[in-house]
Amino acid sequence: DGVIENFTAAMLEDYLDLHGETSGNRGVSLIEPKALDRYVTRLDGARFQVHFHAIGDRAVRECLDAIEAARRANDARDARHHICHLQVVHPDDVPRFGSLDVVANCQPLWACAEPQMTELTIPFLGPERSGHQYPFESLRRAGGRLAFGSDWTVSTADPLQQIEVAVTRSPVGDRSARPFLPDERLDLAAALEAFTMGSAFVNGLDSSTGSIEPGKDADLAILDRDITASDAGPMGDARVDATLVGGEPVWMDPEMDW
Repeated sequence: DGVIENFTAAMLEDYLDLHGETSGNRGVSLIEPKALDRYVTRLDGARFQVHFHAIGDRAVRECLDAIEAARRANDARDARHHICHLQVVHPDDVPRFGSLDVVANCQPLWACAEPQMTELTIPFLGPERSGHQYPFESLRRAGGRLAFGSDWTVSTADPLQQIEVAVTRSPVGDRSARPFLPDERLDLAAALEAFTMGSAFVNGLDSSTGSIEPGKDADLAILDRDITASDAGPMGDARVDATLVGGEPVWMDPEMDW
């Protein structure tokens, strides 16, 4: 589908207009649902991993329906299909991520009450649907696997800022702001796992990277503080001192005495 700001994200119910009335517009499914079922079934049968773009709750449901159709038609396997963005997820569909083994591929920087949310999204969704946005903790509790990323260049590529928003649900640029849907905040361990093992899993690399274990590649970011400490300060303020890929340094802070 598209995006909510221009009413192209596929929704189960109409968008609201500027007066809070139904607009008659429910957005766009770029692939007709029955065709999507056929395509995903064929791709899954050929052992492809399928990546879906889904912002609206109808788009999310149509993607889940297509994966369910593929699972009925084909042998069960470790497919790691993933649905990306997941801005609005109907509560009825939250548990389907776990039951269908679908990865929730999310970009947490957007899960806060910044102007794009308060001015271009909430007024056109209304209060009930606005409360279904970016349900990270609900997905996790229901057994869904989270994988976090940036969607750069649409948002920052800095994972530390993204993790901060996942944990606080407040904008990095306005940390005093009221948390947006605070019940969907993740704890730090869950947010870190989504950005490490979750991302490695969805890319089929979890046997070689994503965690610090004997036998895995030493793909590491060394920070200037213990981010789990009570006095660590805001996550987004942490600084990377060095980055290693396969145990070899690929970046080192030139201001530090190595």
